[in-house]
Amino acid sequence: MDVKIIGITGGSGSGKSTIVRKISEVVSEFVFIPQDNYYHSASYISNENITAYNFDHPDAFDTDLLYQHLKDLKRGKPIDMPQYDFVHHRRKEEMVTLQAKPLVIIEGLMVLYDERIRNLLDLKLYVDTPDDIRFIRRLKRDMSERGRTVDSVITQYLEVVRPGHFSFIEPTRQYADIVIPEGGYNENALRVLITFVKDITT
Repeated sequence: MDVKIIGITGGSGSGKSTIVRKISEVVSEFVFIPQDNYYHSASYISNENITAYNFDHPDAFDTDLLYQHLKDLKRGKPIDMPQYDFVHHRRKEEMVTLQAKPLVIIEGLMVLYDERIRNLLDLKLYVDTPDDIRFIRRLKRDMSERGRTVDSVITQYLEVVRPGHFSFIEPTRQYADIVIPEGGYNENALRVLITFVKDITT
């Protein structure tokens, strides 16, 4: 099996998931890997001490495991993907078995950070969205899906998310094959992307 891997990265709230959804509209069969599933456990974190663990640093991820899983999928082997509890900040006991398919999509903050993973990618995308839009999206998501308070989201954003973005995420823009401004709202960039996806999956 000839497996192609597309990596999608960008800041928190940039619209990475929208890009994945757009691809899913033209390709029905693919393996989806959220990099967030590979966070290390930090169960001591709460709304009150949210910055005690930096989720916006490369060390927050189990990158060795992620690399091994992508390498296995590239070789046509199945993987047992971890699951993560974002309310209690820890890896769940259960895993999900994924079979290799011709297209693998990995999406996350640090997808282009590690050279080993970059070298496995057949297409590298960076979603470039203004800071204010990204913060608003993150605020709404963290409150509705992760049980967070407004103050904890703001504190985390100012103390670790924003610095982490400029230190570790934005610099990886240079490695992207395609930069997509405004996430899923840039129709021209999406047309180029969809054309490529169709080409490698047919």
